[in-house]
Amino acid sequence: MVVLLTVLVIGASLTGFTWITARHALSRVQAQGRMVEAGGVTFNVHEQGQGRPVILIHGLTGQMRQFTYGVAALLAPHFHVVTIDRPGSGHSIRPAGMSADISAQAAAIAALSGKLQLGPAVIAGHSLGGAIALTLAVEHPHCVSALALLAPLTHLPENYAVPLRFRVFAIGTTWLRTLLAWTIATPGSMLCRPLVLAQAFGPEPVPPDYSERGGGLMSLCPHHLIAASRDLQAIPERLPAMSARYHELRIPVQVLFGRQDRILNWKKNGQALVNKVPQATLTLVDGGHMLPVTQVALCADFIQSVATIEAH
Repeated sequence: MVVLLTVLVIGASLTGFTWITARHALSRVQAQGRMVEAGGVTFNVHEQGQGRPVILIHGLTGQMRQFTYGVAALLAPHFHVVTIDRPGSGHSIRPAGMSADISAQAAAIAALSGKLQLGPAVIAGHSLGGAIALTLAVEHPHCVSALALLAPLTHLPENYAVPLRFRVFAIGTTWLRTLLAWTIATPGSMLCRPLVLAQAFGPEPVPPDYSERGGGLMSLCPHHLIAASRDLQAIPERLPAMSARYHELRIPVQVLFGRQDRILNWKKNGQALVNKVPQATLTLVDGGHMLPVTQVALCADFIQSVATIEAH
């Protein structure tokens, strides 16, 4: 009885701590756009500018602020820039029963594009957002005029395994995953945060305003952690089949990678994609994985150059 009572007290304390932390994070990282229902998802959508449409898709554990940090504003004088929180991430709401695989996310974004009447758009995707952008181009080609891929995930690594920091979520039981998200995940994430950020940003420094301006605090919210876990576990479901279809692409495809990326290998994701798509090009720069935050002007210029190619 004493042991059970102790477990209950510790669990309640962890849940209370998680709730307070999540409330604080949500108060500091509020929704920037408007909510739009499309494809079964309630999307948080931020729109700027006029002209040819450009859709910005963030990566795993991220949200739209990784692009509104600076890239979106630099593009807005030239394009109709649509920045989104992916299904389940940030302030977007994904139904519990909806698949998290890249095809399901691409289909929902295609539905959103149709609802906003965007027509063929330049799609810029970062990291996992790159895999979703590629899937959108292959499975919904009417929505895409060109691809600007920033450190994209394009191929499943050999001997793929869920990274250690997400191992706690490698559980198929929904209730148990939810229990962990509301107890140990948030304090665990806070303890590991310096190491995780060093891995994601290195060798470049983490901007001091990333937690709020870049939306970093959102990663401490249970719903966000659960969504990231589901996204990660779903990668093997569709990525191998999708990578076998890259040769079908007949649109401009350009890839930007940091040579020192500690998350994704540029040869296995950048060069491997270019080898399959004849018209694709790869540009390498000195930098890590979080280029949309660490090298804002470079990424904006890169996306604009892709849009210029598409326009001609």
